Amino acid sequence: MDVKIRPEWKNYLKGEFEKEYFKNLVDFLHKEKEDGIIIYPPGSLIFNAFDLTPFNDVKVVILGQDPYHNPGQAHGLSFSVPSGTAIPPSLKNIYKEIQEDLNITLQNKDGNLVGWAKQGVFLLNAVLSVRANSPASHSNKGWEEFTNAVINTLSNNKEHLVFMLWGNYARGKKNLIDPSKHLILEAAHPSPLARGAFFGCKHFSKCNNYLVEKGISPIKWEL
Repeated sequence: MDVKIRPEWKNYLKGEFEKEYFKNLVDFLHKEKEDGIIIYPPGSLIFNAFDLTPFNDVKVVILGQDPYHNPGQAHGLSFSVPSGTAIPPSLKNIYKEIQEDLNITLQNKDGNLVGWAKQGVFLLNAVLSVRANSPASHSNKGWEEFTNAVINTLSNNKEHLVFMLWGNYARGKKNLIDPSKHLILEAAHPSPLARGAFFGCKHFSKCNNYLVEKGISPIKWEL
């Protein structure tokens, strides 16, 4: 099956594309399209996180759950929205934590995280597509099995990654990661629904301190 994804990623994940669950997932997506259902993000951006962050460049993994389901928001990167789009509440809280944690003032009030992705921050949603205006509508269709394999492949084939697991859903992926090789950071979800429990996690300084300790260049969070 020919999946349009960067060659480096395809090399590691080609076995997944031949499995029955993935073929069923592709059939499901084709059927949605044939039925005239609007899907986000656009097909060309479903693997955007993989396109912007090559396998060999991954330093940090930030795991989201589901793409944004409103028009003009989803572009294939967890928590990110295209430039010119209103910044979602969870991302606003992420920015607040960065400012407090690193004692900086973010100049860029944009919600586009492509700059992080190009530095090696792999912004992965557990589910890579969604019906318009219908959250979690593509859950349990095969994406979770695929992205679990992605997380496990990163854990097995790389060293000294930082995994940021925010909220119970993301923390449920902890068993896919080898803690002897990587740093696992856990916190509440940055959503306002978590009533501020995310604040004070200091994940961004902890991440950079770990990377520097391992001889890896830190992330410039202040886009």
